[in-house]
Amino acid sequence: MPEPVEAYREIADRFTAYAEAHIPGAKNLRITAMNRIHGGASRETYSVDIAYEDATGPKTRGLILRKDPPDSLIDTERRIEFAAIRTAFGKADIPAPEALFLETDPGPLGAPFFVMGRIEDGLALNPFRIEDVEPHRADVGRAFFRHLGAIASLDIDGAPIQDETDTPPADGCWKRELDYWANEIETNAREPQPVAQAAIRYLRRNPPPPAQKLSLVHGDYRSGNFLHDGHGSINAILDWEMAHIGDPYEDLAWATDLLWCGNDTERAAGFLPWEEAIATWQEASGCTFDPAAFEWWSLFAHLKGLGIWITSARAFADGKNDDPILAWSGWFTHCAHELMLASRLARKHGVEI
Repeated sequence: MPEPVEAYREIADRFTAYAEAHIPGAKNLRITAMNRIHGGASRETYSVDIAYEDATGPKTRGLILRKDPPDSLIDTERRIEFAAIRTAFGKADIPAPEALFLETDPGPLGAPFFVMGRIEDGLALNPFRIEDVEPHRADVGRAFFRHLGAIASLDIDGAPIQDETDTPPADGCWKRELDYWANEIETNAREPQPVAQAAIRYLRRNPPPPAQKLSLVHGDYRSGNFLHDGHGSINAILDWEMAHIGDPYEDLAWATDLLWCGNDTERAAGFLPWEEAIATWQEASGCTFDPAAFEWWSLFAHLKGLGIWITSARAFADGKNDDPILAWSGWFTHCAHELMLASRLARKHGVEI
């Protein structure tokens, strides 16, 4: 339920003035409800209901405010997230929100932020309780992989995302991502990470095939980062803060990482039989499934997860962010991905653990 505006009076008053100044023709704007959306840790996220008047009469609208925190689970750039949403919004079969305002000046709210239109009537899904979407699991799964493929199919030439981030060569996507996350691990680790370092060495020695195409990569497409309608459809893809241009296999591997499968490894992402999931993604993306590419990127997904959890634990331990999800991530999900990596690396050397 929306919390009283009084719970966030300072930010509500400051946002009221900002929104009235930036919505064309708006006057007498007021916030009628505002609540903090917990669960993510890269932005402070608020759901905001506003009412105002313009030349055509009274108006109401739901907004999502994404404000930078002091420190977060991952370092992200608001300009890139905003550009990614603009790139995807309005495109066929991609239920992205509308990107409205981007503010890089910390003055108005005390930190940079951006604002999106709110997609109504969506239900969140706990990635560790995928069975909650029954009896619509297969329908949600088909939508999940179809939307993922649609993101990969977008033409990025001249798109907003291209203005805000670099475009790697097709044979360099893997190295850029591996270099980035290897550096995150080295910079933020509070203790030795022998499994992560072994994985980095293996991935460097065994690069994947060049990307079949360069695409918009969501970066965190998975169960838990979408809203569904309770009847088998997905009506919002959320959390674009890790978006970039790269190899679409990065998204496919992260989306199907075993951490997000709800303990159902027989189904891709816990939704669909693997063959159907891959076929759905292929048809929507225009890519041809390559087992060698998928193997590299799926191993990399475990390492990327470790990079995120190590960074989150460091931010919590250093007192930069007291959100308990960062501490939990640095413990539970770190252990899960470390074990996945160790098991797969061992199997490559003929050892079962």
